[in-house]
Amino acid sequence: MSKKVFVSTFPFCRTSPVALDLLVSNGFTVTVNPLGRKMKPNEVAEAAKNFDTLIAGTEELTPLIESTNILKFVSRVGVGLDSVPLEICKEKGISVAYTPDAVSPAVSELAVSLIVDTMRRVTYADREIRNGEWTRPYGERIGGSTIGILGFGRIGKRVASHLLGYMPKEILVCDLIDQTESIRVLNEVSSNLHQVNCKLGKNWGHSTSKQVDLNSLLEMSDAITIHVPLTAETKNLINFKNMSLMKSSSVLINTARGGIVNENDLYKVLKENLISAAAMDVFEEEPYKGPLRDLENVILTQHMGSCSNDCREDMEREAAENVVGFFGGGKWEKVV
Repeated sequence: MSKKVFVSTFPFCRTSPVALDLLVSNGFTVTVNPLGRKMKPNEVAEAAKNFDTLIAGTEELTPLIESTNILKFVSRVGVGLDSVPLEICKEKGISVAYTPDAVSPAVSELAVSLIVDTMRRVTYADREIRNGEWTRPYGERIGGSTIGILGFGRIGKRVASHLLGYMPKEILVCDLIDQTESIRVLNEVSSNLHQVNCKLGKNWGHSTSKQVDLNSLLEMSDAITIHVPLTAETKNLINFKNMSLMKSSSVLINTARGGIVNENDLYKVLKENLISAAAMDVFEEEPYKGPLRDLENVILTQHMGSCSNDCREDMEREAAENVVGFFGGGKWEKVV
């Protein structure tokens, strides 16, 4: 009897059929989210109640996991696990997998592009033209600025490597883990890049990196980009009190998870111009319909950090490979 897979994530196989073909060719019966949007928790619970396997996005899975007696395996398309009740899965013997590597290139590139956009006021200028205005707004460069990275895992490290080419004055890292060795490598790469530039007759200086605590990161950075998971400890981690520590000229970027930045507090901070601008790709409730839409100094995108064609294909394929590996006794990316 073939195993039944329900795919709750949206979109799935939008531009490539690779993941779906992999499942079908290995004997799985696949049903894909029919709603054409992100499913609500009760919708996932109802739709997936008779399935052996779930391929999930960021949908909240607690109602399904609490009620199911059939589900054996959850394969996350992506890296975040805040929507998966891991303790209940453990109690019920439901295995969980994820795709931690495939997402990093796309998210890190979006984060850097949003740093450039907010610092140089690109989207703001676009809005002005559409409104018949032309003020040619001034902005700041990454080169010569101090960039703060909150969370120095796979994505945070990749952001840092991208930033080196812009030659920021300093890269500040805030992480629970001692990142001394990673920062040593980053400084070595920066020094080598500086030597290459000098040989080309361009003495542009080089970036230095160091690890700091959260308050120092907030106080010293010209731009802060967030790359931590959403946990009980990081919920509302960035709030009115600590955003008030930031420079009035600074920008805040969140491509990690909604809920890490308190959205109501961010609205107040931006409304009062306590910081220059923000860019939010993730929200507590998606699709987002909140008051940040009324502000000009914030860029809002649609949880699209992973939405490059290649990375999305890789994530979906790896999620499907995890399913095949789990039921076939092969390799799959276990969640510990």
